[in-house]
Amino acid sequence: MAHNDSQSVDVVLVGAGIMSATLGVLLKELNPGITLEVVELRESGAVESSNPWNNAGTGHAALCELNYTPEGADGSIDIKKSVNINAQFEESKQFWAYLIEKGAINSPKTFINPVPHMSFVRGNSGIAFLKKRFEALRQHHAFTEMEYTEDRATIAEWAPLLIPGRDSGEPLAMTRVQAGTDVNFGAVTEQMLAYLTTQPDAKVTCNQKVTDLKRDGEGWLVDIKDTRSGATRKLKSKFVFLGAGGGALPLLQLSGIPEGKGFGGFPVSGQWLRCDNPEIVKQHQAKVYSQAAVGSPPMSVPHLDTRVVDGKKSLLFGPYAGFTTKFLKYGSFLDLPLSVRPNNLGPMLAVARDNLDLTRYLIKEVMQSEEQRLNTLRGFYPEAKAEDWRLEVAGQRVQIIKKDSKNGGILQFGTELVAAADGTIAALLGASPGASVTVSIMLDLIRRCFPEQAKSEGWRTKLDEIFPAMAEVLSHDAERYRQVQTQSNQRLQLDTPSA
Repeated sequence: MAHNDSQSVDVVLVGAGIMSATLGVLLKELNPGITLEVVELRESGAVESSNPWNNAGTGHAALCELNYTPEGADGSIDIKKSVNINAQFEESKQFWAYLIEKGAINSPKTFINPVPHMSFVRGNSGIAFLKKRFEALRQHHAFTEMEYTEDRATIAEWAPLLIPGRDSGEPLAMTRVQAGTDVNFGAVTEQMLAYLTTQPDAKVTCNQKVTDLKRDGEGWLVDIKDTRSGATRKLKSKFVFLGAGGGALPLLQLSGIPEGKGFGGFPVSGQWLRCDNPEIVKQHQAKVYSQAAVGSPPMSVPHLDTRVVDGKKSLLFGPYAGFTTKFLKYGSFLDLPLSVRPNNLGPMLAVARDNLDLTRYLIKEVMQSEEQRLNTLRGFYPEAKAEDWRLEVAGQRVQIIKKDSKNGGILQFGTELVAAADGTIAALLGASPGASVTVSIMLDLIRRCFPEQAKSEGWRTKLDEIFPAMAEVLSHDAERYRQVQTQSNQRLQLDTPSA
């Protein structure tokens, strides 16, 4: 196909997961005249990381995740990350509430449900940490509703499966926040994509593989191959977003932008134990998070969760980590070796050198027998029986490896937005709290890649309509926080329990 046969659009979004769906809808709300196309490798959207069985479905609001409140050398608890993530999740809720109000997406119960969030610890050091954390968080207006107990009868009331069969002398403690959520990120993604396709000059095309990215004047030329027919085409675009989950790193490398140099990826696969026995499921209405084992990485924090998918409740326990060299669940074993470049080899080797404990942890996890997995579960639910649980393979998480002046390279847990200096291309790398804070990440992208438009009166007015209060305000203004949260919760029907 000749160069001049290419189609032109304003925006190309690679990957039809929650990130691209959110960005596409936001840009269309801000500028209805914008032309855009979402290109997806798989046969439909939300197949990889956004699929409900490929993630924990926790609405990450820092209510129960102990790794968001690190303990300093002096014993103090740092709550900054928790406050930030909580405010960002409230931004996501405002956006979804706006789309509900507008009739753009369906009933909120199809994708978000109230599920209490709890933190559970065993042993005296765990209790000392949880108590300190509770005291520190409770000072902030976002966490005033948190409750704390060391009383076994109360724990048994909050989470009935945790106590029967447990040694009566074992010291235990728990915190609870009633206002937690379970989110089906797949369902909300599919609904946003469906809404996008009803808009003029916006389309979602599947079975599309991006084979090349080249600078083209002030924008980009994107080479695309249809994986079913083999047909190729070129899309000319002013802006490209690489929101392809684990597949974003190879595409970023393909672009050749200097900002992408030095990044590597470390893929970690996940597994869950899943229970669909209604007798057991109905006894546990909570997401219960605990502490990672000593020497284990933050993504290994075990949790026992209520999941609501397509109106049906299940329990998930995990995650159990695994290792494969694939960057995507449906990717290739060559993904990792093919991602090695002269500019990221140093950081990757440095990470391999400095993270031997992680390597050992992953090998141990991969080698686990069914019995060993069950034993971990019994730390939470002592009377768990093998026949009620089955192993599910979750999605791939590609943890970021980046250059570090001191160590040569560091393994980073979290998400990172990498954008070209001219704002014409951006990629999202990394994992948790990922989907929960999608809206905040995409607002950051809009400010970085569309700076002039973001400052314009038209965009500012629209953003004020969608977001009554941004994260910065929510973190500091208790009254606005309560007002906005109450409004979002009403629109999302979080004030009415799920069936």
